[in-house]
Amino acid sequence: MPWFFFPCSVLIGWFAGLAGRWALRRTMPPVQLPGWRAVAVLALLWPVVSWLSASSWWLPVPLAVVTVAVPLSVVDLGERRLPDALTLPAYPLFGAALVWASIEDGPDLLWRALLGALVFGGLHMAIHRVIPHALGAGDVKLTGSLGLVLGAVGWTAMLLAVTVAALVTATLGLLARIRGSPTWDDGIPHGPGLLAATSLVAVFPGL
Repeated sequence: MPWFFFPCSVLIGWFAGLAGRWALRRTMPPVQLPGWRAVAVLALLWPVVSWLSASSWWLPVPLAVVTVAVPLSVVDLGERRLPDALTLPAYPLFGAALVWASIEDGPDLLWRALLGALVFGGLHMAIHRVIPHALGAGDVKLTGSLGLVLGAVGWTAMLLAVTVAALVTATLGLLARIRGSPTWDDGIPHGPGLLAATSLVAVFPGL
């Protein structure tokens, strides 16, 4: 790779983090914005994800996922909410990235993505209806967009994501119990687990 790859990726990732902060500023009620360290983490993730990606056609997909995942995870961990300011724009963002990926992989990728969004989002919507305290409305809105990515990769990826997300959420619950976190008295945030699992699948679609 050329010498300017790393600094350019860091710079673009930094601006992507700033874009996420800007989107969160529009949230009502006001949200506690992710700190500058979250922006710095995203700036470092961009070159790492770019380096790990096996295909330049698929690369926009994991970049889009991590760009949304970092600020949403920070907010959900801190306030147990997933603002519409990022969950809703994730649909066109991921959709555009998948359209680019379909240039190489063909239109079947888009049909799989659409079906994945319906199945993954529909499953979590059903859980929300039956057990409202288990999943919030923000989680349901998020899972539709994540289902686009997971469906594009394949059904095995969706099962893997469900498993990894459950493990992450269980780990957060255990840590909260150990330290007695008052922030999560009304439940453990499931968004970070979903986002971490989908990021993993997006970066390593061959898992």
